Amino acid sequence: MRAMRAEQFNGYKELKPVNLPKPAVTDGKALVRITAAGVTPLDYTILSGKFHGSKAPLVLGNEGAGVVEEGGGTDFPAGSRVMFFGPYGAFEDGTYSEWVAVRKKDLCLIPDGVDDASAAGIPVAYLTAQVGLTRAGFRAGKTVLAPAIGGSIGNAVTQLARALGAKHAMSSTTNHAKAEQAKALGFKEVIDTSLEKLADGVRRITGGYGADIVIDGVGGEVLSEALEALAPEGTLTTLGYSASRKTTIDVINLIVPQAGIRGLNMFAQPQAAVTDAWKLIVSLLQSGAIKPIVAKTFPLAEAAEALRYLVEGRPFGRVVLTI
Repeated sequence: MRAMRAEQFNGYKELKPVNLPKPAVTDGKALVRITAAGVTPLDYTILSGKFHGSKAPLVLGNEGAGVVEEGGGTDFPAGSRVMFFGPYGAFEDGTYSEWVAVRKKDLCLIPDGVDDASAAGIPVAYLTAQVGLTRAGFRAGKTVLAPAIGGSIGNAVTQLARALGAKHAMSSTTNHAKAEQAKALGFKEVIDTSLEKLADGVRRITGGYGADIVIDGVGGEVLSEALEALAPEGTLTTLGYSASRKTTIDVINLIVPQAGIRGLNMFAQPQAAVTDAWKLIVSLLQSGAIKPIVAKTFPLAEAAEALRYLVEGRPFGRVVLTI
């Protein structure tokens, strides 16, 4: 089968086409013919040698969409359209390939009306967003901030919080054109940090109150700035570091509001939490309350270009490989 594999973890040039054996189906797994694979910041982190636990050579891609060929049982009979997320592309070969043997517990049926490219970009963003909101104690009426409206986590958190009744579902961007694009797409509470500080924007939108919940997938200075926006008893969840793994925080931003900061590792979540998140996400997709945004698709052979576009082009929406 065709696949794009990282021969070493040393940048884009190491992502090369290979021919590999079609995976065998074993107990608990279904053979899925991949039709689309999501391209994520984690893929770049791994390819750059900055992720713990991954070993080269490795086929990247930890989310995807496709069609079950065999081994799915009664829940996922042959021909079922499915999407999934898991350790693929991080700790074992992933979705930058024509077939993957997927653990059945990781599979979710794709709702009618959702195309394969959109489905491939759903699992990582929306599962992470929903699990993060749940762990942070979200309920209707809360104020939520998820920086980077054009990014996968920022966009998914904002959509989910809005759909689930947040009083404010806020995000941000450093780019004025992207802020205008977000507003044109219906995201009305986007802070343009080229014009005002992140915390100032949150206080303006919330009438001085702040954010009960911050879900940050950016890291670096954005994390420290987001801490300034926390409401009394607020919490910040950090789950990504596309900007940087290091930052400096002012502890007064935790002490005065009696706020908290915690981490989220999706690879460590109990199955029940993921299953519950899938159920909610599917229902919201079916109702149209949330809608994944795909910025651009690339063919499998152009995986390196797709990853470069994601990291350096910073598009509004997901980047997806079609296979």
